[in-house]
Amino acid sequence: MAEIRRAIGLMSGTSLDGVDVALIDTDGERIAAFGRAKTFPYDEPDRQVFRQAFEEARALTDRTARPGVLAEAETLVTLRHAEAVEAFLAGERTEARAVDVVGFHGQTVFHDPARALTVQIGDGQRLADRLRIPVVWDFRAADMAAGGQGAPLASVFHRALAETAGRAAPLLFLNIGGVANVTFVGGDDVLIAFDTGPGNGLLDDWTRARTGKPFDADGRLAASGRPSETILEELLSNPYFTLPPPKSLDRDTFSMERLAGLSAADGAATLLQFTALSIAASIALLPERPNACFASGGGRHNKEMMRAISGALAGIPLQPIEALGFDGDATEAQAFAFLAARAIDGKPLSYPLTTGVPRPLSGGRISRPATSG
Repeated sequence: MAEIRRAIGLMSGTSLDGVDVALIDTDGERIAAFGRAKTFPYDEPDRQVFRQAFEEARALTDRTARPGVLAEAETLVTLRHAEAVEAFLAGERTEARAVDVVGFHGQTVFHDPARALTVQIGDGQRLADRLRIPVVWDFRAADMAAGGQGAPLASVFHRALAETAGRAAPLLFLNIGGVANVTFVGGDDVLIAFDTGPGNGLLDDWTRARTGKPFDADGRLAASGRPSETILEELLSNPYFTLPPPKSLDRDTFSMERLAGLSAADGAATLLQFTALSIAASIALLPERPNACFASGGGRHNKEMMRAISGALAGIPLQPIEALGFDGDATEAQAFAFLAARAIDGKPLSYPLTTGVPRPLSGGRISRPATSG
């Protein structure tokens, strides 16, 4: 029987909210217990460094290269994750030696499966040395080297959540981060996952550029405008949306240039509908219609976005993942704790129908703390 491990998962999404830290006990198959979770927000200077890293990463041809600001950003993201774990453990009055493994996603700064290139910054060995805990990191490289998309990776954890909740298939798990992605949990252990299109990323960027606010709280800006049907039609005509899964994309795949002539409110309304309609379009790519959809990630806090997605899903009930008793702000961090426990045992992290690898494949690099003296 597989060993139950106490695992910490770390996630920093492309929305740049901060470092999510979550603790679970798991054998990599089932969740024995959920611990607490907490988000440690980035400050604005940190976000500016990471945004610049997004821009400079587009020129990379080598995923290990760290020219320009990318070196600074990697050091910064590693430091912020170390500080977050230390603060989390102090708050929990837990010593590092009580934790068996840390799953460190790092910060994605570029992802282009067409070029077989994915870049997550963050130094797992440096993190392990500081925390004195083994760290699993660089989760996507092995998948992409084997011909996979490198994303999304949380599907095997979503399957465990469905089992924990005792919910019958077919179910859909929706994550609304900078990019939106879904996991379809079907009968006979069918597991399908893919990025659906934009999540919060475009709307956040638009809101910040037009209003100076970091995001459109509750979708109030979008709700005050009218979407451009012409621009929506153009955006949704992108061939990505009819490609069969598995598939994935970068946060900045879609440009906002076409929206330049719109008001702040109308542009926000258009982008919000773009997210909702692209999520709904994913249903046609599934083998059967799910009986329910459960949303995690920051986008589920946007009431107008949830209303728009619910309407676009045309009868498939949409609820926050809290309806199953889980924490939607912690789901991705918990997923990387779960994946770390699987990686330690060499269990698969990705599958042919989740990322396009030719066979179930493990992954992640394991860094153990350097011994002193």
